[in-house]
Amino acid sequence: MAERTHDCIVVGGGPAGLMLGLLLARAGVRTAVLERHGDFLRDFRGDTIHPSTQQLLHEIGLLERFLALPHADLPQVSMRFSGRRLVLADFSRLPTVRQCIAFMPQWDFLDLLADAGREQAAFDLRMRCDATALLRDGERVVGVVADAPEGPVELRARLTVLADGRDSRLRSDAGLEPVGAPSAIDVLWFRVPREPGESVTFMQLGDGALLSIDRGDFFQAAHIVRRGAWRGDEASLAALRRRVGALEPSFAARLAGLRLDDVRVLRVRIDRLPRWYRDGLLAIGDAAHAMSPAGGVGINLAIQDAVAAANALGPRLASARPSEALLHRIQRRREPPARIVQAVQRRLETMLVRVAEPGTRVPVPLPLRVVQRVPALRHLLGRFIGLGPRPEHATR
Repeated sequence: MAERTHDCIVVGGGPAGLMLGLLLARAGVRTAVLERHGDFLRDFRGDTIHPSTQQLLHEIGLLERFLALPHADLPQVSMRFSGRRLVLADFSRLPTVRQCIAFMPQWDFLDLLADAGREQAAFDLRMRCDATALLRDGERVVGVVADAPEGPVELRARLTVLADGRDSRLRSDAGLEPVGAPSAIDVLWFRVPREPGESVTFMQLGDGALLSIDRGDFFQAAHIVRRGAWRGDEASLAALRRRVGALEPSFAARLAGLRLDDVRVLRVRIDRLPRWYRDGLLAIGDAAHAMSPAGGVGINLAIQDAVAAANALGPRLASARPSEALLHRIQRRREPPARIVQAVQRRLETMLVRVAEPGTRVPVPLPLRVVQRVPALRHLLGRFIGLGPRPEHATR
């Protein structure tokens, strides 16, 4: 079995993993990022890049390259609730270089980070490299065993970081198990062909819930249903066509071509690890705290985890093994923002479950009515969504 040595191994080539790898490599830390797929061309659903992440791209000199890629900007979060147009959040007063959410296919964003990483001598992105087990020296994690194109390999490092998402396969191997009550909703994702110049309301609530993300030649649509309501049969598909067509009548004719195989089900989870680390190992992003798609904040919280970890680890990891106390400090910094956002998402689920019930026309909730009357609250919500409870900044 071939063996290679690095300062840090990052399992997972998603937003958090690639950002961490890039920032550590910029600090001179020899970092290997392991991605089990051969490319990034998969459906990542929401693909929202918030103002906090765009600010970070500005700080590390990648914003111009980012903006050169196809994207759509959202300066405020608006919705139609039971036929009434509402503004939920306004980003115009954020202290950032850009005051909007950018929608970009995540494969483009990941390619951008990967290309920037490859410009660093200390960065090693290993595609089609599937980490299957942890390596240990006694109780200490010292790396991973992986299936690579050249065969099985042992990759050793001072620190192994799990950034492989909410279905991380190495968490159990590390003795890390998430806790959290089951979510009450599922999200059905599908595509609707887009007409040239067509625009629709981003979020629609009332008799159901629908999000429509402009992807150029199609809308990436998300329909929220009560957990378990989608049975994957023709009756479920007919109900989906009927309810989405009622929410957005302009979609109705195009939904006739929607087939069962076109619908992807996201089993929403809101959970977290009580402990994010072991000696020689750290979990970040969805591997540490799975988020609901509500607000589209999961990508951006995961990236902020990566930035905080890079800021703490970068000065030490090139020459010394990080202590458990240092790993604990990273969790202590990043866990409160994750828990705050998850608490808000739980409250949002209460409303979403109500509107997900067929035939239920829910009146506009009091908090939303208050937000319409007090513009300052829209800016406050814009700050919460756009920056998060504790935004991070690159120190290198």
